Amino acid sequence: MTREQAGERPVLDIRDLGFAYPGQPALATGWTASIGAGVTLLHGDTGSGKSTLLRVLAGTLAARGQLSLNGVRLDQDPERYRRSVFFVDPATDAFDPLTVSACTAALREGDVGFDAALWQRVVDGFALAPHLEKSMFMLSTGSKRKVWLAAALASSRPLLLLDEPTGGLDAASIRCLWRTLAEVSPSRAVVVASGERIDALPLAATLALPLR
Repeated sequence: MTREQAGERPVLDIRDLGFAYPGQPALATGWTASIGAGVTLLHGDTGSGKSTLLRVLAGTLAARGQLSLNGVRLDQDPERYRRSVFFVDPATDAFDPLTVSACTAALREGDVGFDAALWQRVVDGFALAPHLEKSMFMLSTGSKRKVWLAAALASSRPLLLLDEPTGGLDAASIRCLWRTLAEVSPSRAVVVASGERIDALPLAATLALPLR
């Protein structure tokens, strides 16, 4: 039974999506799907295009087809659509000059439902407290990822896109991540791009590249 048959409205509705870099195999061809609340695994090997697809779903990389997030279409109201998505490219250096606290403030801007108490619990679970006034460029790759993940997990935005979230994380932080994701709001959709299967979480769905 599909979510629609069960009376559940999808968070993200995807219609006839297509994307390919010039001269490269297509990541998606006429892909139509609905992503509902809960955790969806986007699975694929390194280099398969998982990060690219997340950018497409975030509305930061143009593709053919239609994306609708809680009824807001990307092609009709791109600003509102993008405000409803939490996504940080792990390769970005845009936040490097900011302190951890300032980076978090930037990521939560406009997020009226941001859960500060949950953010604090995740900060403690990630052992981030000693780093809050450090500049982002001073942090390790794993610690930077923790900053973005803490903000993501506390966000109220309906679509959360996580790119290889366990990369560079220690075991205690990974446990904190899975524990927090297991308690995700029933109104939010989380897409986790990973080259590994996820056994620590109940998954709503699994997607495998390429998508047809």
